[in-house]
Amino acid sequence: MSKERGNTLIANNKKAYHEYFIEEKFEAGIELVGTEVKSIRQGHCSIKEAFVGIDHGEVYVYRMNINPYERGNIFNKDPLRTRKLLLHRYEINKLIGQQKVKGYTIMPLKVYIRDGLVKMEIGLARGKKLYDKREDIAKKDMKREMERDLKSRSKDF
Repeated sequence: MSKERGNTLIANNKKAYHEYFIEEKFEAGIELVGTEVKSIRQGHCSIKEAFVGIDHGEVYVYRMNINPYERGNIFNKDPLRTRKLLLHRYEINKLIGQQKVKGYTIMPLKVYIRDGLVKMEIGLARGKKLYDKREDIAKKDMKREMERDLKSRSKDF
C-alpha cells in the first residue's frame, strides 16, 4: 500500500485564530486506533471544541471528535476520548515552561495527513482582548474593500 504524498487538510480551527494570538506552532503526531484513522481519512473529524493539556509530562488532546467509522462495528472507540499527542521531549518541556507563564494556553489549530500519517498542528496561544478582535475584523474589512476596488479598476481598463 503506497503512502500519499503532500498534505491533505482534514479539520481547521478558525475560532482559535479569532480568539487567540498564536505565538508558536508545533507539529504533533496523534496516537490513534485503526478505525479512527479510516474515519479521519473520510474527513469525519472536528477540533472546534478541542483543547490540549499536559498531564504528568505527556501531552493530550481532549474533546477532539472523530466520528465512528461506519464499517468498524466492535472496533470503534468513543468519539470524544482523550488522545495522546506525540512530541519530542524538548518540545514538551518548552510547552510546559511557556504554559506556566500567565495567559498562555495550547490550542489545536488543524488536523491533516502528511505522507500518509495523521498530524495535528498545535499552537502556543495568548488570549485576545475584545478590542484586539475588533481591530482584526476592521483590518479584514479594509483589505477586502481594497481588493474589491482593485478588481473593479482592472475591469475598467
